[in-house]
Amino acid sequence: MKYREADVIVIGGGPAGLAAAIAAREAGADVLLLERESRLGGILKQCIHDGFGLIRYGEKLSGPEYAQRFIDRFHALGIEAMTETFVTKIEKPQPDGTFCLTASSREGMLLLKSSSLVLATGCRERTARQVFLHGSRPAGIFTAGTAQHLINLQGQMPTRRCVILGSGDIGLIMARRLTLEGAEVVGVYEARPRPSGLVRNLHQCLYDFGIPLHLSTTVTRVFGEERVEAAEVCRVDDRMQPVAGTEERIECDSVILSVGLIPENELAESLGVQMDPATRGPAADSSKMTSVPGVFSCGNSFRVFDLVDDVSEDGEQAGRAAAAWSLSAKGRREAEK
Repeated sequence: MKYREADVIVIGGGPAGLAAAIAAREAGADVLLLERESRLGGILKQCIHDGFGLIRYGEKLSGPEYAQRFIDRFHALGIEAMTETFVTKIEKPQPDGTFCLTASSREGMLLLKSSSLVLATGCRERTARQVFLHGSRPAGIFTAGTAQHLINLQGQMPTRRCVILGSGDIGLIMARRLTLEGAEVVGVYEARPRPSGLVRNLHQCLYDFGIPLHLSTTVTRVFGEERVEAAEVCRVDDRMQPVAGTEERIECDSVILSVGLIPENELAESLGVQMDPATRGPAADSSKMTSVPGVFSCGNSFRVFDLVDDVSEDGEQAGRAAAAWSLSAKGRREAEK
């Protein structure tokens, strides 16, 4: 089993994790970053649309361009990254305040030790079952992120005629992307009385392309056995309950879901980190430290942000604080020797 010790271990190589690792290294800490995918960049790798970096850089960048600026800085600082590495266990703080991690990697099992952890694990999309979408389980039901991955990274067209459930930003962006690739987006259906995506995305992704937005309307059923054949949409009242008699069947081959994100916090919960029911992420102080001393949380695993610029700033704050914590702890241990 390979052993590695670092001042700060960052879990997650997306925009928050990259920013945290860079900030911690610039603060003087020895940093190790763990990423379960084969490449750094997180979700930004598949976000080929522009609009990133307006606050930080004052220009419109695509997701890969924005991520590459951080990746370049990351490598210039000589920070070590272990990709295709999965953290399987984190032991609660040892008597000396350090954490022991077990991870699986291409090189086999790893035993890692650190005085502080930065959890930048991002979030995942809600699925059809989590929004109680009735019907069988035919092919053609995708989350917006999955559809985006298929088109932008795999070069596969997931649909020719679809409906989109939910008006989150990824769903709005995919409405435009699918239209540009030749698909027909019948409409975007949002159960709430107001859209949840950014105003700029409503205009640039829907209104500019003539894609209708139906508020207070949801998908109630999906028809089809082998493949989606149609979806039933229905108006909902102010209690989010379907209004009888408003059902409409729409012929389509896919239903794209943009129905919210869930922070990935299984590792935090395994450590006994106190969670905030409002954000579904860890409760943390102004330095981003959670209820477990030495454990910091940032980015979309802390709370879901609208802009990646804010995610990066959040990561930098956590990275600096984690470095200060670890270097202080190291100084105390050396003084006791």
